[in-house]
Amino acid sequence: MTDPQIAPLQPMPGDWQRALAVVAHPDDLEYGCSAAIAAWTDAGREVAYVLATRGEAGIDTLEPAKCGLLREREQRASAAVVGVSVVEFLDHKDGVIEYGTALRRDIAAAIRRHRPELVITLNHRDTWGGVAWNTPDHVAVGRATLDAAADAGNRWIFPELAEQGLQPWNGVRWVAVAGSATPTHAVDATPGLERAVRSLLEHRTYIEALTDEDPETYVRGFLSRNANATGERFGGKPAVAFELFSR
Repeated sequence: MTDPQIAPLQPMPGDWQRALAVVAHPDDLEYGCSAAIAAWTDAGREVAYVLATRGEAGIDTLEPAKCGLLREREQRASAAVVGVSVVEFLDHKDGVIEYGTALRRDIAAAIRRHRPELVITLNHRDTWGGVAWNTPDHVAVGRATLDAAADAGNRWIFPELAEQGLQPWNGVRWVAVAGSATPTHAVDATPGLERAVRSLLEHRTYIEALTDEDPETYVRGFLSRNANATGERFGGKPAVAFELFSR
């Protein structure tokens, strides 16, 4: 039996038109999978972003009220670089997102609004491959997104959404988890890697607070290392990996 940690990664399905990415914070997608998103929008597919928070607790030297507005602007600019024009914020509190029915309802509502075939989220497990602890926000949003993909199609769960005009949507075929330690599929990052670098660099205020390294050197090195490491399991091409759940 092939070790799943070294098994070749399969290409992501291509027979879809609409995707919805749901994550906790500004920059989560840019650190994880924006090169894939750039490739998808280039191919004419529609991708929308939903963020649970505005990342207002993410910069120690900037008070949340100012930080949230700044990070929202950076996120919208970042999304535009990879061809995404729809960016929504759910206004849960950064750092203290609670997994539960309120979060599931908000994400299910977003899925009903956007009616995607593919839903994308970030690692929902307790650790990043056992080497670093994940944040509670990532865990809560990732797990709630997996649940909400089913909630969105059940008329008896959150019936108030239908009363608001958001009819059930059973069209989610896959949920793709970026940043998983056990990926199954991948997307060639080559066409979108340069835009992924520029997209992450739009979060300049956050990056400058995070590292003393030159922002472009830091960003290019981080994204290239990850893409090249994933490529070792994807025919030697730089790649973005996902753990794919079918529905």
